[in-house]
Amino acid sequence: MMHALSLPAAVGLALLLAAGPVRAEPEKAAVFDFQFAHGGPTAPTEEDRARLRRTSDTLRTLLTESGRYSIVSTDPVREDVAKSSDLRACNGCAEDFAKKLGADAAITGEVQKVSNLILNINVYVKPLKAGAPEQAYSVDLRGNTDESFDRGIRYLVKNRMLDGR
Repeated sequence: MMHALSLPAAVGLALLLAAGPVRAEPEKAAVFDFQFAHGGPTAPTEEDRARLRRTSDTLRTLLTESGRYSIVSTDPVREDVAKSSDLRACNGCAEDFAKKLGADAAITGEVQKVSNLILNINVYVKPLKAGAPEQAYSVDLRGNTDESFDRGIRYLVKNRMLDGR
């Protein structure tokens, strides 16, 4: 036995089918510049700081290209961030800055420098929904070079952050 749809129901169904699958909007993320973890063996050089800026830019680019995130500019809070100095030890200031920017998540990163041979890149994603847990991702580097940082951040994003591990 066949059931006929009313004309309004048939039109509505046709519009839904024509629209295709529903895609979720990318999550708005405030991606703050990488910082060095305190307690490294030596003070960061200008070359080290330039490497962190490049790595921060690469992280933003990779997350945007993934389609999972829409990156909001952190420029409006840049001076406030500079005053807090350590986004990992400021009692939630990164989340406050991200909320101020209209983001859904705060993403911070730090590099632990054990020596010029042994380094570690850490990225932390904190969804701003009440009670949502922070996710931490990490990759070890061997060598304090542009190439090792570039390979490290690409590996971390592709194989940890976007792969769900």
